[in-house]
Amino acid sequence: MGKGFFISKAAGVAAIIMGAGAVATIIALSVVYSQEKAKNNDNQVSPTDGGTTSTSKPPVTTPAPSNEVWDKYRLPTNLVPDHYNVTLWPRLTPNENTELYIFTGDTSVEFECVEQTDLILIHSNKLEYNKLDNNHWAKLVAVDSGVSAPAIQSTWLQNVTQYLVIQLEGKLMEGHRYRLYMTFTGELADDLGGFYRSEYMENGVKKVVATTQMQPTDARKAFPCFDEPAMKAIFHITLIHPRGTLALSNAEVEESTVDGNLQKTVFKPTLKMSTYLLAFIVSDFDFVNNTIGDVLIRIFARKPAIAAGQGGYALNKTGPILKFFEEYYNSSYPLPKSDQIALPDFNAGAMENWGLITYRETALLYDAEYSSNSNKQRIATIIAHELAHMWFGNLVTLKWWNDLWLNEGFASYVEYLGADYAEPGWNLKDLMVLNDVHRVFAVDALASSHPLSSKEEDIQTPAQISELFDAISYSKGASVLRMLSNFLTEEIFTMGLRTYLSQFAFGNAGYIDLWRHLQMAVDATGTKLPNTVNDIMNTWVLQMGFPVVTIQTDSGHVSQKHFLLDPDSQVTVPSPYDYEWIVPMTWMKNGGIQESKWLTSKTATFEDMKVTGTDWVLVNHNVVGYYRVNYDQGNWDRLLNILSTKHEDIPVINRAQLVDDAFNLARAKIVSTSLALDTTKYLIKETAYMPWQTAIDNLDFFYLMFDRSEVYGPMQNYLRKQVTPLFNYFKNITDNWSKVPDGHMEQYNQVNAISLACRTGIEECQNLTKTWFKQWMDTGVNKIHPNIRSTVYCNAIAQGGAEEWDFAWSKFRSATIAIEADKLRYALSCTKQPWLLNRYLEYTLDPDLIRKQDGTSTIVYIAGNVVGQPLAWDFVRARWSYIFTQYGGGSFSFSNLINGVTERFSTEFEVQQLKQFKADNAEVGFGSGTLAVDQSIERTIGNMKWIAENKQNVLNWFDAEAAH
Repeated sequence: MGKGFFISKAAGVAAIIMGAGAVATIIALSVVYSQEKAKNNDNQVSPTDGGTTSTSKPPVTTPAPSNEVWDKYRLPTNLVPDHYNVTLWPRLTPNENTELYIFTGDTSVEFECVEQTDLILIHSNKLEYNKLDNNHWAKLVAVDSGVSAPAIQSTWLQNVTQYLVIQLEGKLMEGHRYRLYMTFTGELADDLGGFYRSEYMENGVKKVVATTQMQPTDARKAFPCFDEPAMKAIFHITLIHPRGTLALSNAEVEESTVDGNLQKTVFKPTLKMSTYLLAFIVSDFDFVNNTIGDVLIRIFARKPAIAAGQGGYALNKTGPILKFFEEYYNSSYPLPKSDQIALPDFNAGAMENWGLITYRETALLYDAEYSSNSNKQRIATIIAHELAHMWFGNLVTLKWWNDLWLNEGFASYVEYLGADYAEPGWNLKDLMVLNDVHRVFAVDALASSHPLSSKEEDIQTPAQISELFDAISYSKGASVLRMLSNFLTEEIFTMGLRTYLSQFAFGNAGYIDLWRHLQMAVDATGTKLPNTVNDIMNTWVLQMGFPVVTIQTDSGHVSQKHFLLDPDSQVTVPSPYDYEWIVPMTWMKNGGIQESKWLTSKTATFEDMKVTGTDWVLVNHNVVGYYRVNYDQGNWDRLLNILSTKHEDIPVINRAQLVDDAFNLARAKIVSTSLALDTTKYLIKETAYMPWQTAIDNLDFFYLMFDRSEVYGPMQNYLRKQVTPLFNYFKNITDNWSKVPDGHMEQYNQVNAISLACRTGIEECQNLTKTWFKQWMDTGVNKIHPNIRSTVYCNAIAQGGAEEWDFAWSKFRSATIAIEADKLRYALSCTKQPWLLNRYLEYTLDPDLIRKQDGTSTIVYIAGNVVGQPLAWDFVRARWSYIFTQYGGGSFSFSNLINGVTERFSTEFEVQQLKQFKADNAEVGFGSGTLAVDQSIERTIGNMKWIAENKQNVLNWFDAEAAH
């Protein structure tokens, strides 16, 4: 799935303005997917993940009222489904008596008994069953001749474990097939899970869409099924819907008939697939289409969006990306169609349903008049992420959710390859270092992190499964697979990948199976590695965290150590490798690339890493390895000298690396905070995006810690001095802001220049944004380029009052394209007026004003504003019970909400408030945010210690440098 609400996975621009951006040094608030992964500066939601940043392994809290099989969360393995026949009839108008939207349905599932049993367990959640002519909720018949099915003794719902339980009077016989039939009713709710409804207005008329989101455990909310990924089957779907509406599902239409005001659409049988990949949708949408080879490609959306051409970009890029993956996997796309649909209400960024991919509107629809280059990049990368899953995830599927990291990590890696093929001028592969590697380093350096692969027995409940959709699964998964592809070479990596997909097509596999196929490719090509693929990669997969590799260039001595942001934190999770890794080392000497090395033990000595004089060494070239790097002080000094004199001698990714490593090493007390700040001094001559973005991400932590203290003024003075040349650079190359910079990265850095210039009080910048916004208010014509709208809107509203806010609110309410609405929704959080922010907070819980999918992210936007943070915290505490129950205990966004409203916390009083919040709501619960509460306490204590140790030194440094 595409990431849900990842609030800093974007290329990271929108959040800068509020001073609450990525906070890369403490916790990477999911950017969410990204990936599923927010590839979008203006709307920070990502593709297929659920997007939490809670990273501790979920404790097993399975209620076990008895030892009965129906009180266990995992299905027994004695029944294996073969195929389902499912008919569903969603009502697109509410019931006159109950005022509820409902759906009715019937289903039969044919299964084989592989071990005798007198009990059938089938998943069911929030469905009501009709009694059949046998006076039970289900009917059972034998398929095989000569065998009769036992009678049903009783049927009941086991709500905690989400089963329909069918107790039989006799036993099902091993080796025989049976068919189970049920009819049922469910609510077509607006809860964004299972079979749900999405609403929108068109020409003053409310329209309702019936749509689905099954991953991970909500197919059981749509119809009774064996809802585990290894329980693959063939599905025959039929939809009954209002005449003239459009019905879609995974497979193409077989026949459609009309009966009065109703239409019945029967779909061809699906391929053998998992329940979580099912989709069925009834809408009044339109589409654009073309055919690439034998594959029909269609983009569906609201009729006005299609009429405005907003599906064109996705249509044009889907074909090339599909072709890229066919070649990459050496496997034809297995379906005759690739439908993609943009939904007004959707919790994640996107979802890889086989043959019918669902998206948020902002993740699929592009309009040159409203969409920034980051919106466009997000669309390209999310499409690539979802299409990558058509093979890796859909054709070959994880056995159980504990291996989710392989599914999502892989798609989060190759999305860059697919999108780079579709947009070769953007250098997208470089951005993975910012969007994934650096982002997840911040989370994986906590003592509360967790390994990529969990034990199967530790992941049981739907809540535990949902918690796996986090930055570790997506971004660390992507990062270690990129490292693996790099040290094997892409040729060997794809060779093993292809045989893996071939062997396990239409089946299930685990990461060990992939290692085995990669090892076969290594052996076949005679490639030399220090250990097997399994032994190397398990050091990265089966233990949490990553190393800091330290190079002593005066002796060539190299060592590794588990890197922890808080060196005082206690690691209580044992590691099978004692927190040692087998580390591939790419490196440079004096700007020349050297032969790679392997660090296979805690320490080693490499004579050629010993240098003298002005020679310098730089390790982890282009940050292809998943580790941080430290040096002796002499080498740091020589690197800082190169940055200040000939910074382009160091590759741009490594310039960003030096900044990010230094700041995080300082957080861990390995180097001084002064050294970290010293890496920003050269920026006065830097115009490249990646180093600037990295510096801003890291300095955001300083803003969070100090924007309420006396450090704030000197820090502002220093950063104003540093950003002024960058602001002037973009003023010049854009002919006084009249045109757009040529390069993709330059367009990103223009946003940084304006954001930081306005944030640090450069009057010319503030006047510019005010003037542009005022012209829009006065003329009704918006001439602000989409790339810079987020930052211009935000700064103008921050400097303005109720008039500016109300104007933006009216534009938000009348916006017909979601991308523009999202820019405005973010900018409305930038006001400095507490009463406006309090009013906005009230709006967040009114779904008629702010869509449910956007409620929690809007609260986090407000909390990112230094004025809004205490208001948002008070609001969340006061309304927690309501938020939790109305916005779904299984929602992916609670972790981001809790982290987002507490990220500024740095006092003992705030620690006590957090502990009280945890105690007060123990009975209500926190859902996917459970671990985030503990992490927020851990983070706040860390912030307190950091401020106590660093505040005076930081103040002195900024004072001295601002005066230069």
